[in-house]
Amino acid sequence: MTAQVLAGLLADETRLRVFSAIVLGAATPAEIVSATGSKAKEVALALHRLTGGGLVADDDGRLTAATGRFKEVLRSPAGAERAVTEADTGDEGTAFLLRTFVDGDRLLGIPSRLGRRRTVLAHLAHRHFRPGERYPERAVNDILRGWSEGSGTDHVAIRRYLVELDVLDRADSTYWLRVEAGTGS
Repeated sequence: MTAQVLAGLLADETRLRVFSAIVLGAATPAEIVSATGSKAKEVALALHRLTGGGLVADDDGRLTAATGRFKEVLRSPAGAERAVTEADTGDEGTAFLLRTFVDGDRLLGIPSRLGRRRTVLAHLAHRHFRPGERYPERAVNDILRGWSEGSGTDHVAIRRYLVELDVLDRADSTYWLRVEAGTGS
């Protein structure tokens, strides 16, 4: 699990409240509904996502927070999440392209030219997806929502571009970073 996936799981207000209630001692869905004031259906959906993401464990009906996941993410090697920077590219044109379309981890827009689009999306993909790690579609969507907020492009289109431009591969609603997914234009 990457920091981005972890943050994506907790980016939704209901999931954050549900997780917080569990951390504070709520151990059943009914206790969570009572503690959060959320509807039972919302709690059930949040629990599904949190257990699927590994942040909540269900031990014979008793829910517990898997807080050790935070330590795992913090202990992961700093170099494991490869970030393509200006120094990596060695190309002033690519650096300018990235400054134009990317602000930190946010996508400012999508280039219309395919080569430039691939460069920008591959740059972000290498910052958020680990080589060799497989991601369920929901985790990918959570990551891409963070990228796309305010860009004028929705996360579904970005996901489609990533696959079409051979940056990510997909099989059975599972995604992974292509090994040869470089950032060349």
